[in-house]
Amino acid sequence: MSAPPHQPTVTEREARQVAEAAREQDWHKPSFAKELFLGRFRLDLIHPHPMPADEDAQRGEEFLAKLRDFCETQIDSARIEREAQIPDETVDGLKELGALGMKIDTKYGGLGLTQVYYNKALALVGSASPAIGALLSAHQSIGVPQPLKQFGTQEQKDTFLPRCARTDISAFLLTEPDVGSDPARLATTAVRDGDDYVLDGVKLWTTNGVVADLLVVMARVPKSEGHKGGITAFVVEAGSEGITVEHRNAFMGLRGLENGVTRFHRVRVPAANRIGPEGAGLKIALTTLNTGRLSLPAMCVGAGKWCLKIAREWSAAREQWGKPVALHEAVGSKISFIAATTFALEAVLDLSSQMADENRNDIRIEAALAKLYGSEMAWLMADELVQIRGGRGFETAESLAARGERAVPTEQILRDLRINRIFEGSTEIMHLLIAREAVDAHLSVAGDLIDPEKSLSDKAKAGANAGVFYARWLPKLVVGPGRLPNSFGEFKHEVDLSPHLRYVERSARKLARSTFYAMSRWQGRMETKQGFLGRIVDIGAELFAMSAACVRAELLRSTDDHGREAYQLADVFCRQSRIRVEELFGRLWSNTDDLDRTVVKGVLSGTYTWLEEGVVDPSGEGPWIADATPGPSERENLHRPIR
Repeated sequence: MSAPPHQPTVTEREARQVAEAAREQDWHKPSFAKELFLGRFRLDLIHPHPMPADEDAQRGEEFLAKLRDFCETQIDSARIEREAQIPDETVDGLKELGALGMKIDTKYGGLGLTQVYYNKALALVGSASPAIGALLSAHQSIGVPQPLKQFGTQEQKDTFLPRCARTDISAFLLTEPDVGSDPARLATTAVRDGDDYVLDGVKLWTTNGVVADLLVVMARVPKSEGHKGGITAFVVEAGSEGITVEHRNAFMGLRGLENGVTRFHRVRVPAANRIGPEGAGLKIALTTLNTGRLSLPAMCVGAGKWCLKIAREWSAAREQWGKPVALHEAVGSKISFIAATTFALEAVLDLSSQMADENRNDIRIEAALAKLYGSEMAWLMADELVQIRGGRGFETAESLAARGERAVPTEQILRDLRINRIFEGSTEIMHLLIAREAVDAHLSVAGDLIDPEKSLSDKAKAGANAGVFYARWLPKLVVGPGRLPNSFGEFKHEVDLSPHLRYVERSARKLARSTFYAMSRWQGRMETKQGFLGRIVDIGAELFAMSAACVRAELLRSTDDHGREAYQLADVFCRQSRIRVEELFGRLWSNTDDLDRTVVKGVLSGTYTWLEEGVVDPSGEGPWIADATPGPSERENLHRPIR
């Protein structure tokens, strides 16, 4: 099927080139996770665990105390779920509290919280209402404040940041009805006209878009004389003439989310509102997400803490066969998994956040791993909680209350968490994004060898460079401190964590050898081996989580803050994680990937349609993807700024 006339037609190679051009190409600072994928266990980059400055901690704790009081007294989570909307008075209260400006510098009227305390705040407010957590995160993590902080002019910061800090809600508009993680096909246009750009197009899944005052919009500027063109970022007033919120979307979870469909028809945007140069929009978006992605694991940590609390209280109160269900091994193993995983997720989050604050390390892989691992593990924890609660886990909180039991929204947290595996890069896309960064060193020295468009002379030069690189690198993957029984002895106390760190070191080298072997085997076809790449990334995520858990346990021991218990949790987590890592290593080479591809081709060609017989399809009529042809809106404008 051909693309609509307004939809750019791009080849697979062109799409990859657009994505590659938007990447941060250079590594100016060290990265623990990048080194891990290269087989180098740089514990010195994360241990001793970095700590926030005293004044940052004091400011953060003071705000958390105010926010906790607000969550306990001013947020009615059941009402938000029932009415599928955050009450205006709750949003107004958040504005008065300064919650819109948590990450905005104090000179612009914000609170100036560090990433560590911003994430703690999101975990707290997200536990009270995930919809509110999503509103605050979309506003500050990817909305107007973050890209302006990194790429905005001083005039733009002076104009918009004070508004974002106290009164104006912002949204980020990239996705379109037929454009998800493939921005090369972006159809919204921004055509230069004098001192303005004129925007036309339709944006989908605009979190906060229904109530936003300010928008970050990604649009394609046509290439012309004097204009580089390309995907470009703009700050747009949401109330501008020609902008219509055509629909407020409803979802499985996050029922209070103000997410919609926004149409732009001949919307004039001052050129002064362009963020960065023409063509830099996608790079701005991806750079913004480097730290912005940490907001999702923050709320996953909050969810894990709540799951643990409910599992503990319920499993102690519920008795079967003469003892609390927690003491039955089948249930107890689930509780252990929730406790250990929550500890590890918080370790990953706090470590990544503190490294982001210190800006000593490049954390693009760490943040992506935190998002990937947090969203997947939080979903598993919530699913286990539903199982622990049994039939009550499937019953709504409202129904439980109506028949006289505690209104525990277990099924709601499962629904609310599900989107995190899709938000801000689906698990599948995160696998590919992280894998690209993980093999960057290889592609830098040997990429031309596997590029069919490179000349023989280019390949010869790449071969020479690769020979030098691998002659130095490969011997280092044979032995390391992970083979020495006394390595990492500072982690040996009443509970001994040093074997786990030795395991991480050995596994990192094994992971790097596996990656090298795969590149040698598949060469240019490596990028099509998405199953293999996904497992490589998942192994790296587990190794990162184990490292973070051990480092956090040692921090808590050294500060006499539940150190013994922390060591116990880290030990259990690492033992559970090692089982998963061994399974993943086995599946690198023993899997059904090739057979799966054969079956998929058969499914798409109709070979197995007989298997679909015997059911009816309750789906309604209509196209799979809504028409997004530019033009004037024919619908009522549902935009409702909260004032």
